[in-house]
Amino acid sequence: MSRTVLLVSLVAGLVGVARAQDIRRAQRQAEADRVRAREEAAAIDDRILADRTRLIATVDSLEARQAALEAELRELTHREAVAGERRDRLQGTWAGKEVDFRELSGNIRVAARDLESLLRSSPLTAAAPGRVDTVDALLSEGYFPGIEDVRGLASIALDEIERTGQVTLRRGSFSSRDGRDIEDEILHLGRFTTVYRTADEIGFLLWNPTSLRLVAMAELPSRGVTRQLDHYLDGDSALVPLDLSGGSALQGIARRPSWWQQLQRGGPIVWPLALVAALALGIVIWKVLWLQRIHASADRIMVSVDEAAARGDWQACARMVDDRVSRRSPVARVVRAGLSARGEARAIQESVLQEAILHELPLLQRGLAMLAVLGAVAPLLGLLGTITGMIATFQVITVHGAGDPRLMSGGISEALVTTEIGLGVAIPVLLIHTWLKRRADHVIGDMEEQAMHLVNTIDRQQREHPGV
Repeated sequence: MSRTVLLVSLVAGLVGVARAQDIRRAQRQAEADRVRAREEAAAIDDRILADRTRLIATVDSLEARQAALEAELRELTHREAVAGERRDRLQGTWAGKEVDFRELSGNIRVAARDLESLLRSSPLTAAAPGRVDTVDALLSEGYFPGIEDVRGLASIALDEIERTGQVTLRRGSFSSRDGRDIEDEILHLGRFTTVYRTADEIGFLLWNPTSLRLVAMAELPSRGVTRQLDHYLDGDSALVPLDLSGGSALQGIARRPSWWQQLQRGGPIVWPLALVAALALGIVIWKVLWLQRIHASADRIMVSVDEAAARGDWQACARMVDDRVSRRSPVARVVRAGLSARGEARAIQESVLQEAILHELPLLQRGLAMLAVLGAVAPLLGLLGTITGMIATFQVITVHGAGDPRLMSGGISEALVTTEIGLGVAIPVLLIHTWLKRRADHVIGDMEEQAMHLVNTIDRQQREHPGV
């Protein structure tokens, strides 16, 4: 029992000693923490004092800057008041002169715009392209021209006037007919006509106001014009072709289509019309030559026959009408028929001659009916081309609308060209048909006259020499 109590007491003593040691250790730790907390508090106090010093210095600096800005503000307010008074005085002065300045500026701008249009449309600008840039600067928005600008405008206008009255030969660049930029001889005849000459060709130049460049015409001038230009450039002649329209006439020539292009615009109906024209031309040539030959041979034959018949030499008359050349003549065949009925009564002779003339009528009128048909068919073909062209035009309108007239130009060209060609073929064909018909009627009339003359000659010879 006592041993247990002793053991418990021993354990309790050991626990008390351990607890006392923990308490001392905790006390020492707490003392260290307290010292460290005092040191940190002292450091924080030092930093706070330093920040307070800096803040006080900053506040003093800002207060000084504020005082300076307030002084500057007072100065600026005073200057604003003075400037406002000056502005009011200037506005009063400008109000009295504003109308004059605006009118002057407007007049200068109008003159500059007119001069710019003149320079852009003048081929002489190719020799001095900087003039356009000078004038364009005066047209800038918000730019007020000064006295130097006015002098510059006047100088440029006088320069254009002087160049317009001069003939200038120079070397310069231009666009050739194949689109290449080349440099060669350029002749300016005022602002009316511009000519170029290279080693291969001589032609006219047109002015492009958009690109401000000279462009060679696609079509070369005729040989006569080329020869005149060549002589003038060489100094051998004082004559030179001049386009007083300033290029409009030359542009019209350049846009004029060739006859082949005109035919192609007529569409497929052009080819039947060309066939009709060729057939009509062939018939006309054949008929004119044939009637001319008949008329010449008839006069020659009738003169010879009349001379032989007046002598009563009927055998000579027969030989003349039986000649190889004469056998192809309708007049000779009619005379031969009359001579074959020489021994018959007058009424029978007249009937035989009239029958022979009627037999020759189809030959004399051969081809005239065909020519009349061709003259009537040509305008009908032209009308057919007009209808097909209008149909094509309405088809284009149906698909694309009528907003762009260029889309309808193909059908309209076909309609107008075929009508033009049809009438161009029909009118001369009908006129020539009428003339040829009159020529044929004239030959028939001559045959009837010669037939009656032959009957009268035969009758007179029979009365004067009966039984011959």
